[in-house]
Amino acid sequence: MIQLLYLVLCAEGVVAFLLVVKIGPLRELVMKGLDQVRMRKGTVLTIAGTFAAILLSNLFSIVKIQNKGAKLGTMSPMDQVLWRTNLLEASLMGFCLFLGFLIDRVHHYLRKLIGLRTTAGVSRKEIERLEKEKLQLKEKAEKADEEMKAMKKEISNLAENLSKLKIESAEKDKQVETSEAHVAALQKQSADLLLEYDHLLEDNQNLQNQALGFHS
Repeated sequence: MIQLLYLVLCAEGVVAFLLVVKIGPLRELVMKGLDQVRMRKGTVLTIAGTFAAILLSNLFSIVKIQNKGAKLGTMSPMDQVLWRTNLLEASLMGFCLFLGFLIDRVHHYLRKLIGLRTTAGVSRKEIERLEKEKLQLKEKAEKADEEMKAMKKEISNLAENLSKLKIESAEKDKQVETSEAHVAALQKQSADLLLEYDHLLEDNQNLQNQALGFHS
């Protein structure tokens, strides 16, 4: 029994050491092994309960031997051997249970730490991606701002050209009005000249008729 407890204690010590100190891929192997053990929780609890029952039995035996020695005033050599054996077994059993609990807690927190590191790695990648997107959006915003400035300048030039065209159009409208008025005046003058020409033709005809009358 004591040899078995020593083997269990050594095995637990090695497992605890590999969990605390990372040596190549050994920690990952130990973590996977403990994951498999945790999946069989009922078996583990049964073993732990057996160890606890044996520990209590040893403690009761120790107390019983001490009480017997106290009544007799001294312990016989056999009782001393049993007392020391039970004490050693109880000490080893308690230390095995303590190391088992310690290994379980270390495994639990290491698993949490690995999960947090994974989450942190994903978050870091997400932050890097968001930073890249931010830079791209900033570049696009700067480009859009430059394009906006160019468009504003072009709109300003177009507005200035439109204003000039409006002024030129107004001047041309005035010129057209002046030309129309001049044409109307020329038309009126032409009409007057035609009337005067008709009067002259009529007078000329009358004169010719009078001249023919004189000749007759």
